[in-house]
Amino acid sequence: MSTAGTIDAIVEQITIKASAERVFEALTDPAQCAKWWGLKERFETERMESDLRTGGRWTMSGIGMGGRPFEIHGVYRTIERPRVLAFTWRPSWDETATETLVRFDLEERDGVTTVRLTHSGFASQASRDRHQGWPQILSWLRAHAEKE
Repeated sequence: MSTAGTIDAIVEQITIKASAERVFEALTDPAQCAKWWGLKERFETERMESDLRTGGRWTMSGIGMGGRPFEIHGVYRTIERPRVLAFTWRPSWDETATETLVRFDLEERDGVTTVRLTHSGFASQASRDRHQGWPQILSWLRAHAEKE
């Protein structure tokens, strides 16, 4: 997994031994997201709702560290199955957060998919620093996509 970033963006890349379609489905199916997106007592996703279309809304909620509830919501901006998924991101745990953009670019070669995540649009370095969980999230995605 590689990491790069500026004040405006976080960029992560990972390879997953699964088809791009399989990875895309894991990213967009609410039932699957609730299974893999989280870790007990750290960030447990309990529910995801999704209107998977450009302009459609999505919401994820659950229990975060210390038993505190969280919610993340946004709007789908780009859906090019199974290559691109982009949506806005606004988390409840950061009162100063502005709406940012999360984009997944998927490229499959010989049954292995390279996933490049770009999280951009941060208003400050402090806000960017509060969003450093992407390597962990991508590892959860990989474990889920490779097992099924």
